[in-house]
Amino acid sequence: MLNGADAFTGFMARARGDTLGSMFEHRSQRVVSTGRFVRRQAGYLLTALALTAASLAGGAAGYHSVEPMSWIQSFHAAAMILTGMGPVGDMTTDAGRLFETAYALFSGVVFVVVVSVILAPGVHRLLHVLHVEK
Repeated sequence: MLNGADAFTGFMARARGDTLGSMFEHRSQRVVSTGRFVRRQAGYLLTALALTAASLAGGAAGYHSVEPMSWIQSFHAAAMILTGMGPVGDMTTDAGRLFETAYALFSGVVFVVVVSVILAPGVHRLLHVLHVEK
């Protein structure tokens, strides 16, 4: 029986037309063409952009709901935390301070995930070209 991650990986592979049911080609397969690699990289960039946009929207909504901030102020505060620039101003409520703490921790994880998603196809291609095994 497949777990959730295996099912999603298989779904994405079938959507791209892969026959082995994995995100990338196996080491026994040839390196994909440059065009296919560029399309793959574009898909991963779009995934990273969607994750970033969703995180920014969630942060703005959170700030707007727990602090007396306008939507522009909430968006600005969320963007500053998400990009690692730090808080814009002091939170006036305990709920705001707790949200800002949780959002900052969440943003750190999002940063690691987004960078990994962006780099994965290029690193895989490099390792595949060099025939490096685990």
